[in-house]
Formats: sequence, structure tokens, C-alpha cells
Amino acid sequence: MAHDIAQKSDMDFGIDANHGHVPVMRDRMGDLLRPAVEKFGTDAVIVDGTLGAGGHTEYFLSEFPEVTVIGIDRDAAALEQASKRLEKFADRFVPVRGRFDCLGEEVENNANPAFDRVRTTGLAGAFFDLGVSSMQLDQEERGFAYRVDAPLDMRMDPSAGLTAADVLNTYSHGDLARVLKTYGDERFAGKIASAVLAEREKQPFDRSGRLVALLYNVIPAATRRTGGHPAKRTFQALRVEVNRELEALENVIPMVADALGEGGRAVFMSYQSHEDKLVKRAFAEMTESKTPPGLPAELPGMAPKFRLVTRGAEQAPNEEVELNRRAASVRVRAVEKLDSDPPGGAR
Repeated sequence: MAHDIAQKSDMDFGIDANHGHVPVMRDRMGDLLRPAVEKFGTDAVIVDGTLGAGGHTEYFLSEFPEVTVIGIDRDAAALEQASKRLEKFADRFVPVRGRFDCLGEEVENNANPAFDRVRTTGLAGAFFDLGVSSMQLDQEERGFAYRVDAPLDMRMDPSAGLTAADVLNTYSHGDLARVLKTYGDERFAGKIASAVLAEREKQPFDRSGRLVALLYNVIPAATRRTGGHPAKRTFQALRVEVNRELEALENVIPMVADALGEGGRAVFMSYQSHEDKLVKRAFAEMTESKTPPGLPAELPGMAPKFRLVTRGAEQAPNEEVELNRRAASVRVRAVEKLDSDPPGGAR
């Protein structure tokens, strides 16, 4: 059915004017989790591993009146702010401070009644909106944005770990080039690393403006004209390295697989190619039969334990991208945990 886009409001696409937060593909995320929530009923628990400002969680709690949401965030300020936003839901919202790959330990040890239900019936849903949150980007002093001069921090948890300045000032040429190439797909990783090492001999890096100026000098003018902002890839790579984002993602996927109950669903929203490739590869392994090809039926214990819910990676509709540019690069993948003893034996 055709829709009159001109008549759609911001709220139709999940833009929350009260909190300045834009939950990407909000309604679609609810649709992907709905079958699992309905199956689990009053036992349904969703974990939001990337709580941020709490926009998606607020929608889940409003849309599914019997659901409890466990919200995880490593940023204490974000967790406090989101908890205030969600206090109207009382004990249906359970805040947890930590990197999202703390999930396994929390499921094992957390005494909150929501985790008791997870240990008994499994998670109905697991949701991850990867990357830096809109709220963190808006806090200029955090150093995530390259369009303002700010301290080179980039830590999602400002109380722990290396800063972006530490990476620039201490990494070897080879390690720095690897980070820029692997996490930023930066063509000029080697040249940038050489320039950084030369500049830090004069004075250590501490603010983003100096790094942006260096990148303008190193990256050729022709590339600057056609490849977007010259600092985008380097800032992305530094953020991923500082926060060990891929390490956390690799860790949490098997935790989610173990924690989901039968019929439970996991949904991952990725904004960078390296994140999406990791999720795609993990989901392919989870949904693949281990029975040798050519046999007429699945061997016992060899059938896949999950099925793909999305066909390939879903993207945001054009009309949402027009209202929220952050949605332009999102890739969504989802899987569902199958019954352990399906009717008929084979799938």
C-alpha cells in the first residue's frame, strides 16, 4: 500500500522529540521480536544490550505490556539517564551497568527476579543496536565527533581503559596502521600512521582538532573531494579499538545463543561493514546443518538450532532515512532459536 510520506510525523519513524534520540527502525524491531514475545507471554524477558538513551527499550515496554526488559550499558551517565526515563515502568525495567558481553555472567549470577525467569525459560529476545549512541555523539567533550575540537577520549565508559589519545601516542606504526585499516577500511592507513608518529614526537596528541588537521594534510585532495569527510574512517577505527567493540560482539553472540529460550529471537543492528560481516558469519554457522551433504535425513544432534528470520540484511526505508540520516547505513539481521525436539525429527 502506498503511503503519503508528507503526512507522516517524526513519531511515525520513532523520532522522540522529548529526548532527542532517534530509535532507528523502531517499529520494525518490535515486529521482529513480537512472535517471540507472544510465545513467552508473561515470562517474556528481552535484553537490550545497548541501552543508550533507552528509545528502543521504551518502545518495547510500551508495545508489550507483559514484557520485562534488561537494559545493559557501560556508560554510567547514560544508564542513569535512561533509568530515569524508564522509571514509569517500575520493575519491568532492570538496569545493568557493564559492557554487553557481561550478559553471560549476569545470567549466571544476577539475583534479580528477571534473571530467574531467564534461567528458567530463557530470553524471549535479545536486541543490540551496535556502535556509538546518538547521545554520546551529542556530548562534544567525549571526543566521538570529528567536526568539533574536543579531547581525544572516545571511551563509552569514561572511567576505564585506553583513550583515543593513548592509542595515537603509544601504538607502534604497525599496530596503528592495522587498526586504521581493519576497523576503518582506511586506504591511507600506513601514511596516516607515519604522520601520527612524526607529529607525536613534537607533541603528544590530546585534542581532535589537531588530528583532523593532520588527516586533511595526509589524505590526497582527490580522495577528500569524493570520499566523505577525511576523518570519518580514522575516528571510527579509533573508537572501535578504544572500546574493543568487535571483541565484545564476538563474545556476546554465543552468550545470546545459550541464553535464548526456544522460539526466542536475537536481533542485531550494525552500522559498519566489519560488524555486519561478523554477525553474518556467526548467524551462518548457527543456522547451518552439521549433517554431511548427501544424506537423506538429518543425523541426530546435527540439525541447526537456529533459523534466519531476515532474508539477508534488512535496511531502513528511504522515507525514514530522509528523516534520520543515522538510519542510512544500518543493516539488520535476526535469528530464531528452534525447538530442541521438532516434530518429525528432521528439519
